[in-house]
Amino acid sequence: MKLDKAAILIKKAALEFDKISIPILGLYDLTDSQYKVIKFILAKAPQGVRLADLEKYFSMTHPTAIGIVQNLQKKGLTQNAENPHDARSHYIVPTEKALAMREELTTVGNRLEAELTKNLTEIERKRLVSLLRKMLAINGED
Repeated sequence: MKLDKAAILIKKAALEFDKISIPILGLYDLTDSQYKVIKFILAKAPQGVRLADLEKYFSMTHPTAIGIVQNLQKKGLTQNAENPHDARSHYIVPTEKALAMREELTTVGNRLEAELTKNLTEIERKRLVSLLRKMLAINGED
């Protein structure tokens, strides 16, 4: 079977990422979903994020976002903070433990990216990112 369909290749790339990331992220007791969410929260520190921000950014359902955040809280990586503008909502902020891991988690992300794209030149990698952003209609700093 000739692999010339984008959808199949994207799925295969996602599975390859899982194969690479599971053992590495397992050292930190994180799933790939937990990893990407804690990285997002760390990027928004110190103000934190709302649950709705996670849902929108990662195109995930409300129950999925809640589950990931609850697991990160159990691991001591996030906590809730009051929203000064709306008493009905709260922000999810990183704990000191997560802040202390920030640089190491960035290194892990770079390692995963390098491993996944090791067969590409830097120009090809940038082009791939550009094409994926275009396919997903992602503009700016998203």
